Amino acid sequence: MSAAFAVVLLTGGTAACGEGTASDPASPSGRSPEVTPAQAVAKAAAGAERITSLHYRVTGTVPQWGRLRADASMHTAPPTMGMKLSAGRYGGKQTEVRFVDGAIYIHGDALRTEMLKGASWFTAEQAAWGSDSFDNNSYGMLPRQLEANPALQSTMLTASKDVRRIRTETVDGVRTTHYKGTVTGDGIRAARDAAVGKAARERQINNLGQFWAMRLKGTLTVDLWIGDDNRTKQFRMRSDTFASKGGTADQPLEIVDGEPFDMTVTFLEANAPVTVETPPSDDTADLAELGLG
Repeated sequence: MSAAFAVVLLTGGTAACGEGTASDPASPSGRSPEVTPAQAVAKAAAGAERITSLHYRVTGTVPQWGRLRADASMHTAPPTMGMKLSAGRYGGKQTEVRFVDGAIYIHGDALRTEMLKGASWFTAEQAAWGSDSFDNNSYGMLPRQLEANPALQSTMLTASKDVRRIRTETVDGVRTTHYKGTVTGDGIRAARDAAVGKAARERQINNLGQFWAMRLKGTLTVDLWIGDDNRTKQFRMRSDTFASKGGTADQPLEIVDGEPFDMTVTFLEANAPVTVETPPSDDTADLAELGLG
């Protein structure tokens, strides 16, 4: 099915460019001196587990997708998400992706309109958001890192053994304390296994699993910005990656440097009502009915 979606998409070049975060000059954190960096991160992670809906922004660079920017809203029960995405892979053109009632809906400038047969949206079933699988949950329409719940991704720093406080910074007008650490593949697994209860472990598997198969080169550097209310305001993950080429009779398999991974997620509003609407059926083309499924 992912190949079918490729038929109806334009493609473009990618750009390799990370995105940083503006900060205020260093100042006292304002937090109790008894709270260690690890404890502050753990409190924020516990709060993230209680997020049931979220409006958020994603910026950065993802291997094979280039520079991207997305604005999205989601809620967890039932798993529903709506996102507007522009990426180098789509030549910078905007694409809208919705997951509603087990189906994915696609709309935007990256679609080849001659394939739509008069409709504005494509759809396909079955589709899942907020879970991890070796099958591509979005049929290749999103980077796998954008297929997961960002509230749970923000708990990644709990797996770090070197988390430290950086300084007080302002993010989107909110006073925060910036923490940083590094996470290894083993650390990601440890974060999953440390989750309390079967349901929490399953959520960690679903939302951190895509990083195991991402071909990270060394460690994953994680930055976390926590507000004075002990809630996550923003997180950033970045790492070098490796890739492979060759593997044929004419060219032996070779491991080479891959494209950089550098993704920042900013929480704009949490636990507020979220509505993701199903597009009108008379304005939707089903890939299966078009013979592309």
